[in-house]
Amino acid sequence: MKAKQRISAILAAFAFAALAGCAGSRTQESTGQYFDDAAITTKVKTAIFNDPNLKANEIGVETYKGAVQLSGFVSSQSEINRATEVARSVAGVKSVNNDIHVK
Repeated sequence: MKAKQRISAILAAFAFAALAGCAGSRTQESTGQYFDDAAITTKVKTAIFNDPNLKANEIGVETYKGAVQLSGFVSSQSEINRATEVARSVAGVKSVNNDIHVK
């Protein structure tokens, strides 16, 4: 009977270690957060692509824990402002850091 308990304890320890490996921290995303951020990035890129006033091929998008980082070059300040508005309108976006520059 003690052998079964020992095996159960070992399996429980392995299961706990496996689950702890999927957890996030302040500096590292969990697996779920990674996929959520990938989805947000895709939605923001799609929204920018579908906006007739923006050139999507010149705007880069990255997301970390819901915070969207925009980068790249556009023709005017109004395009910078519009890209920020579009990104903020996407569900799941917590904040937008706009590092787009006028060329």
